[in-house]
Amino acid sequence: MMNPRDCVNAMLRGNKHDYVPLRDGPWGDAINAWVLQGYPTHKVHKEVGDNYWQITGEWLEVEREGEYEEPLPAYEVFHYDMAGAGVGIDMMPKRGYSELLQETEDWTIKRNGAGAAYKYWKRKSGTPEHIEFLMNSREVWERDYRPYLLELDPERMNIAKGRGNFAKVRGQSYWVEMGSMFVWEGARQCMGDVVLYESLALDPGWIHDYNRVYTDFYKTHYAYLFEQVGLPDGIWLYEDLGYNKGLFASPKVLRELIFPYFRELIEFFHSYNLPVILHTCGSTAEALPMIVDVGFDALNPMERKAAGNDPFLFVENYGDKLAFVGGLDARVFESNDRDIIKREVTAFMQGMKDRGARFVFSSDHSISYNTHYDSYLYALEVYHELKMY
Repeated sequence: MMNPRDCVNAMLRGNKHDYVPLRDGPWGDAINAWVLQGYPTHKVHKEVGDNYWQITGEWLEVEREGEYEEPLPAYEVFHYDMAGAGVGIDMMPKRGYSELLQETEDWTIKRNGAGAAYKYWKRKSGTPEHIEFLMNSREVWERDYRPYLLELDPERMNIAKGRGNFAKVRGQSYWVEMGSMFVWEGARQCMGDVVLYESLALDPGWIHDYNRVYTDFYKTHYAYLFEQVGLPDGIWLYEDLGYNKGLFASPKVLRELIFPYFRELIEFFHSYNLPVILHTCGSTAEALPMIVDVGFDALNPMERKAAGNDPFLFVENYGDKLAFVGGLDARVFESNDRDIIKREVTAFMQGMKDRGARFVFSSDHSISYNTHYDSYLYALEVYHELKMY
């Protein structure tokens, strides 16, 4: 049987491979719950200033160097074929900036380096509440934030730590990935949804400038990251283009203001011979022609609750041009019913294989704490019975 790296590479590039690769993304809340159900932990050496894990889900700052218990990475426990390189790029204009605005026993409100304030729960994960965005005009962008993004800043990447993390996963034959948000999701985090959507219509020049600056920023910093840490096997871009009923913007707006920059960054990664996977939540059916046209190599996650997201139909229409990561309704796992899990995992695996799909077995979004640890292990048993071609 092929090793994980070779299998995923072959699948993404349209070459022969002997089994369906595996990947997924359990929530932190799920992992915390699973530890009480038998999920393994290990001891990790921590230095002062690092963060250590608590069963409540909080990560607190280490005040005394020593050994601390935390859950094993999911890719090790479940033998996923794909694993993160453990290094990223701080894309906030003001690097490393975090201002605590308010705190209670249950939550904090913090302002990030783009002037955006978010409310975060302390003991549970989830999308933070949007509180305030200071980047609310082109004038503010140009005066307060744009200048920070125009030059290479090596301090935006923890190169020393990244080298160690990269070497660890590279040495275990995983398909090693790096990834980040890009211009769409970055803009939502920096200027907020309302200002972004208004500006798409009222000030497209600002959107073009924002995208131009960040496209150059990512190309410059990824080139440095590759030089200093090493080349991964591929790239993920995390850009949530839709909600459950459709796209956040019309195909015309996305085609004119957003996708040209996708194409440019994909061409940059392709120049390193790296395939690029698009993660986009919500309904994406209307965007599929553009996703294919600009050169994405694979699509994730095909959220089943969203309008028009039928992975079988996607494969039938675009399977000659795209590979797919995900597509199994995560509510199947949450049923915690072995009969349902066996039926649905079998139907999904067989349906994708029958259509000649190049795909990775994974949920259609991520795995929540509503899924029992034993239920997920059973789903993987069924997958392993069916994974060979």
